[in-house]
Amino acid sequence: MNLALRDVRHNLGRFLLTCLGLGLLLGVVLSMIGIYRGLVDDALTLVRVPAADLWIVQSGTRGPFAEASRIPGDVREMAARLHGVADAGSMTFQTAETEHRGRALRLYVVGFEPGRPGGPARLATGRPITRGHYELIADARTGLDLGERVRLGRDDYTVVGLTRNQVASGGDPVVYVTLLDSQRLQFQLDPPAARRELARGAKPAGTDTVNAVVARVLPGVPVERVAGEVLRWKHLAAVTQEGQEVLLLQSVVEKARRQIGLFTGILMTVSAVVIALILYTLTMDKVKEIATLKLIGASDRTIVGLIVQQALAMGVIGWSFGALLILLVKDVFPRRVVLLPEDAGLLALAVLAVCIVASGLGVRLALKVDPATALGG
Repeated sequence: MNLALRDVRHNLGRFLLTCLGLGLLLGVVLSMIGIYRGLVDDALTLVRVPAADLWIVQSGTRGPFAEASRIPGDVREMAARLHGVADAGSMTFQTAETEHRGRALRLYVVGFEPGRPGGPARLATGRPITRGHYELIADARTGLDLGERVRLGRDDYTVVGLTRNQVASGGDPVVYVTLLDSQRLQFQLDPPAARRELARGAKPAGTDTVNAVVARVLPGVPVERVAGEVLRWKHLAAVTQEGQEVLLLQSVVEKARRQIGLFTGILMTVSAVVIALILYTLTMDKVKEIATLKLIGASDRTIVGLIVQQALAMGVIGWSFGALLILLVKDVFPRRVVLLPEDAGLLALAVLAVCIVASGLGVRLALKVDPATALGG
């Protein structure tokens, strides 16, 4: 006879409600892990889109993602002529906000040169940009449809292609436009501001400025050697693709990682306390039954097994509820939630360990029960 199963059947409603509450708590823990994974994946996706080996940026800066970088547009021709460079492309990065369908639409605008490194390699639907102006490729999270027009700055752009999971580290969906359009959007002044600058005698500023130049190196050519050649130009710096990813994670994602990690640890601690208190309460409700078991000769091992098995069942059912809940609602989150099987498996092992440790309070109470309590009133 399985005493734990018999006890659960006797109080099935209360046991399932307890598991459901625990499942909600574990679902929050799993969502925190998924949000962190999504944050890292979004940040690395954007930097991996150009499939570059080398990032050329402004000297003294750490790249267009960690901090501001502005270099002349002709750097791309200089980089393309370097020995060992197969291809190079200029890119700009900026955040823009516009009104669309009666709501504010915040976008991360990436400018690139069609036919050169920098644009999206694959489209979910639609076609690449073929015109020099007023076309864009948007991520599906923008809510834009093919053929739809959206206003950026002073111009209207037509959506010709859609991508998926192209999101900046800040959570804004990415749109791609041509380099010329992005430069005009980023550097061109509004008419009142331009008239004011002309009235004060200022010369119009040039717009042939980019935030970075990405380069692809020929097979067999050491990337570090090409980077060393770039560093000889005093106004430029060079970062390898691997270095750019490390800088991005350390500078942009690090604080969020620590915060989410701390919050996850607090939730796991709270889960352990909740499980311990629940098991202690359930054990107190069964003090007379435990005393009766001891009176008829049941061993301590049997009684301990009763409590530990209930704790493990509670953990397994609670984890299942939580995982199912997050799988159902993960697409509703404003940030992308990435659930990996290994993360869910590690959380399951952690929950089982927490259940075993937390059952110690109930076990301690059960072992102290006097068999004579069964004879009381």
